[in-house]
Amino acid sequence: MTMKPFRIILGLFCLLIAVWLVMPTLVIIPMSFNEKKSLAFPPSGFSWQWYANFFTNPEWLTSFFNSLRVAAIVAVAATVVGTLASLGLSRMKHSGAGILRALLITPMIVPGVVLAIGIYAVYLNYQLVGTTLGFVIAHTMLAIPFVIIAVSASLEVFDVRLETAAASLGANRLTTFRTITLPLIAPGILSGLLFAFVTSFDEIIVALFITSPYLKTLPVQIYTSITRDADPTVAAVGTIIFLATSLIITAGLIIGSNSKRS
Repeated sequence: MTMKPFRIILGLFCLLIAVWLVMPTLVIIPMSFNEKKSLAFPPSGFSWQWYANFFTNPEWLTSFFNSLRVAAIVAVAATVVGTLASLGLSRMKHSGAGILRALLITPMIVPGVVLAIGIYAVYLNYQLVGTTLGFVIAHTMLAIPFVIIAVSASLEVFDVRLETAAASLGANRLTTFRTITLPLIAPGILSGLLFAFVTSFDEIIVALFITSPYLKTLPVQIYTSITRDADPTVAAVGTIIFLATSLIITAGLIIGSNSKRS
């Protein structure tokens, strides 16, 4: 078998796997246009009423803006901390760097419910349950590993000799970082920021443990709605989140791939 037919077969196989993975998510799109108050599939009729309900219902809008506010803060905080951690790890030459890197990405590996129980237990003592600060701290911890991975990928292809050349020309460390290092790893930083934002905006397990009636994020509102009644507004919200998240992640992947090529 020549390489070209093999590549076609492999591409078709990958496409089938992608469709299989995405299909359950795509089902919610037609459900969001259901005319009746039902989450049945296939839907009956066509209506925009559930999208209108999302944009006019105070509960949905409040939870949406709560998620947006928390995710924006988390994206900035996680990007700053994750970038600094990545720079530190890239400068470490001894074996401890691998152990430290493994510790920093632990939140990606540990089951979410285990983290949620631990965070909830600590938050009870410090009265952080149901507070914006509590959400920001918890989500930042979950988002930092994604920033570290994205920025570290940029640092892998970064030529440190450029920093040496800048220093030999009289530039101090801050100037070197601002004019040489930062512009070259900017795609990785931006990619990490996007992934951190999505991680916080979509997070549900920890949010369920630390939420309160006064502060609900959008995923918690979705969970509350789906356990209370069969409101197709959930499908409308899910469609909006799916499309927005897909665009953000695609942008992050494009930025990351461009960084590797450069």
